Amino acid sequence: MNFCDACGSLMHTEDDTWVCRSCGHEESRDAQAEAAMTTQDGQRDDGAPAVADATQNDSETVEEACPADDCDSDQAYYEIMPKPGGSYEVRLFTCVECGTKWRES
Repeated sequence: MNFCDACGSLMHTEDDTWVCRSCGHEESRDAQAEAAMTTQDGQRDDGAPAVADATQNDSETVEEACPADDCDSDQAYYEIMPKPGGSYEVRLFTCVECGTKWRES
């Protein structure tokens, strides 16, 4: 995969030339550089990214009312968890006082 130096668009190959379909910029292909490019098959999957556990550090709290009926706390630890597919993230809360857990609605 090669990107255009002029406009940043993805370039395409035409014979022994890289051609940008957006701005028309052309570059000669370099067989040695192309051989060094990593294909998707050559990449490794390290799994889901690690998520920091904010409950380990008292300074990482936010003002968030605890939903437990018998708790008046308005401070909670929070974690950010990526959703499968990477479409968005969810904030998970843990009450500082009683340990009740909930997610952002």
